[in-house]
Amino acid sequence: MKKILEKLGQNPQRSLTIFLRGLGLFVVGLAFVYLGYHQHHLWQIVGIVLVGLGCLVSIWGYIGIFSNRILMILNRNKNRSNTKF
Repeated sequence: MKKILEKLGQNPQRSLTIFLRGLGLFVVGLAFVYLGYHQHHLWQIVGIVLVGLGCLVSIWGYIGIFSNRILMILNRNKNRSNTKF
């Protein structure tokens, strides 16, 4: 399990960038859903697809951020247990 966390959390800056891009897609998707409410209904379909993609991309970025944090906690606790007083 630790190897998976290391792989997913190896670059937290990149994970944050992925998360923010997904959040941007989500917001753009919501704008299209709103546009479709007032204009043609096909804009809502485009918006729903973008909202779904935005959620998936954001989840992927958040998994990377979360993995990095968990790995830091595990390493910190491991280092504390190895120190002798």
